[in-house]
Amino acid sequence: MKNHTLLKLLQSDLLESDKLRENEPMNLLYESETFAVMHMLANAPAEVADSSIQPQLERHGFEIVDKRSGKEVYLDGSWAEMFQQQIQAWQQHTPTQQEVEDTLEGYAGLAQQPVVVH
Repeated sequence: MKNHTLLKLLQSDLLESDKLRENEPMNLLYESETFAVMHMLANAPAEVADSSIQPQLERHGFEIVDKRSGKEVYLDGSWAEMFQQQIQAWQQHTPTQQEVEDTLEGYAGLAQQPVVVH
């Protein structure tokens, strides 16, 4: 595995991802021969802050692609929060590639959607 792909996953600060929100609605966090993980931002960035508009709930999710089966799973809501907590734990204690792959394997069982080009 390329070391920078694991480092990107561990260095991404998803609690304060304003820099990611300003640039792209989808960010590749991890890629290996077996899996790819993208952080998806469902809310488009506001160009002008309008105080008359009601605040929106920040929405985000994670797309995990199992390259072996050609299927993907999208995690949002409580699943996304749980996965984000896992990433934060990895930021505190750097995992091995095998530990990351084992965790992603657990989510791969949920993958039912065939991969389509975005």
